[in-house]
Amino acid sequence: MAAVLAAGTLPWRRRRGALQVAMVHRPRYDDWSWPKGKLDPGEAFPAAAVRETLEETGLRVRLGLPLPTSTYTAGNGRRQVKEVRYWAAEVAGGDGALEHEVDEVAWLDLPTAARRLSYAHDQDQLAALAEADARGVLSSWPLALVRHAKAQPRGGWTGDDWLRPLDDIGALQAGELVPLLGAYDVQRLVTSPSTRAADTLAPFATALGVKLRTKPGLSEEGYAVDPAKAPHHLRRVFDRGVASALCSHGPTLLGLVDEVLARVEPRGDDGLLARSVVSDALETGMAKGEVLLLHVVGTGADARVVAAERHHPRDRA
Repeated sequence: MAAVLAAGTLPWRRRRGALQVAMVHRPRYDDWSWPKGKLDPGEAFPAAAVRETLEETGLRVRLGLPLPTSTYTAGNGRRQVKEVRYWAAEVAGGDGALEHEVDEVAWLDLPTAARRLSYAHDQDQLAALAEADARGVLSSWPLALVRHAKAQPRGGWTGDDWLRPLDDIGALQAGELVPLLGAYDVQRLVTSPSTRAADTLAPFATALGVKLRTKPGLSEEGYAVDPAKAPHHLRRVFDRGVASALCSHGPTLLGLVDEVLARVEPRGDDGLLARSVVSDALETGMAKGEVLLLHVVGTGADARVVAAERHHPRDRA
C-alpha cells in the first residue's frame, strides 16, 4: 500500500524578542500538532504545505527552511504509512479564520510548544527550528535555479534555436511552477531570453504581475561566447537579496556550480547536505522543468546557502 503523502509548516514569529510557533488543535482527535494535510492529485509538497496552512489556520505563509520529514503509521484502522514534509514558515497575511477541522490556533514559545505537542514524531521539526534559530539561519530568502521546461526537439525545429518553444508537456510544467514558486513568495524573475526559458517563467510572471528580466548571458549562445556572464548575473541576484528565480539552460547552469558551492555553509551536517544537493543537481544535471531551491542568509559577499532542496517536475511518462 502506497504511503499517504502530506505537507505542513511550523509558522513562526517573534513577540517581545521571543520566538513563537503556531500549533493547531483538532477537536476530532483532541490533539495538538502542526498545520498539515494531504496532497491534492498532482500537487507539489510546498504548494500543499502553504494551502493546508491557510485552510487550517487562516494564515498565508511563505516557506523557509525545510525541516525533518515525519514518517509514521497512521492510526486510521488501516495502519497506513504517512509521510509528512515540513517547512519553517513566516506569516505573510491572512485573517486567521479557522476551518471546521481546527477549533483553536495557539502561538506558543518553544518550551511550551514542546510540552503541548501530542505526538513524539512532531518534536523533530521543533528541535530543528530551534537549532536553526540558534545558528542565526532561521530567517532566509529563497533563490530558485530553474532549468527551462521541456521544449520542442531541436531536430524538428527549422528556425533559430533560441526561438524554439516549449512543447505541450513543457507548457504544463511551466504552469505547475506557479504554485511551487508562489509557496516561497518569489518576487523577482531573471531568465535567459530564449523562448523556452522565458516561457517557463511566463505563467508565474503573469500570476504575480511582474516582468521578466532577460539576460543574454544566461542563454546557451551567450554562455558559449562569454562564460563569465552567467556567474556575474547570479552574483547580482545574491547582491540584491530578494526572493528570486533564475531560469536558464543545462550547460549554463553547470557553469554556476563553483559560484554556488563557494557560498554553501561550510559547517555542520546541514552544510554537508546542502553541498551534496547542489553538487548533484548542477554537476550531474537537472531535469527539464526542475527547480533547485537555495535558502540564502545574507546578501552580497556575505550571502551563504544554508539549505537546498530539489523539486522535480511531475512524471508524465
